[in-house]
Amino acid sequence: MAILYWGTRPCLCLYGNSTQLIAAVEVSPDTKVEISFIHSVQKTRVEELLTVDELQRGFVLQSTRYHSFGVGLPFMETDGNFHQDGNTFVMDDMNRHFNELNLRTGVGTELTVKLDGKSYRLYEMFEPGEEIDIRIAPRGKVIWEAIKQRRN
Repeated sequence: MAILYWGTRPCLCLYGNSTQLIAAVEVSPDTKVEISFIHSVQKTRVEELLTVDELQRGFVLQSTRYHSFGVGLPFMETDGNFHQDGNTFVMDDMNRHFNELNLRTGVGTELTVKLDGKSYRLYEMFEPGEEIDIRIAPRGKVIWEAIKQRRN
């Protein structure tokens, strides 16, 4: 019974090229995911803070921090609670839900994901245009996929 419970516990997984497991961490509803990148149009850094949802099946975008206004950056009252912190613009309480996160590396975007206190500089690990996925899966499935990956 204990092994079954252990194998079904959710893990937050970071994948490159859709299937290459980069990292896996056990999750709880307050597990944080931080995504940082250089905005492709504004050319300034954007930081997004997400947490795992209460059911531990997906993610909730809590806040976005950025350093210039422009296309693709939140600014409306319906986006959350806006305030300025020095030279940084902050949109808190965004409460946007995602089942999984699908990202791509890009030229000059410096895509970085921070999980469990460790930063993954994905732009140094993968060529521009590579798919990066962040999703939650049962621990047993993650271990099985990692075993299959090593055999290939």
